[in-house]
Amino acid sequence: MKKIEHIGIAVKSLEASNVLYEKLLGKAPYKTEEVASEGVNTSFFEMGESKIELLEATNANSPIAKFIAKRGEGVHHIAYAVEDIKSEMNRLKKEGFELLNETPKQGADNKWVAFLHPKTTGGVLIELCQDRGIELKEIN
Repeated sequence: MKKIEHIGIAVKSLEASNVLYEKLLGKAPYKTEEVASEGVNTSFFEMGESKIELLEATNANSPIAKFIAKRGEGVHHIAYAVEDIKSEMNRLKKEGFELLNETPKQGADNKWVAFLHPKTTGGVLIELCQDRGIELKEIN
């Protein structure tokens, strides 16, 4: 893993949270985006080499809606940048971590993403991220 790519924060209202984080960080988000497959709207704030991702549910079945209903607003996941997501998924699976998705899927901010189940990571949802501009390699 190269670095913390971003910290994902579940919010009830993206609009209200964008205002809050603009005041807190002194800058506007550089990007907002819908990820329909996950039922979320997102916004991203740059923080040096890392980012803050705000996540708002777009429907009641969204993982973010379920998270907020159970735990309230707050830190949802930590994302790590990787160079080769498939080989990193394979390595982590061999180390005993449970993957929530067996193949990378398209995520926000032009990334391939995969998640590790929190029950195998000390209670923290971990996201692996690879730039979609980098070709996915086959695992032998």
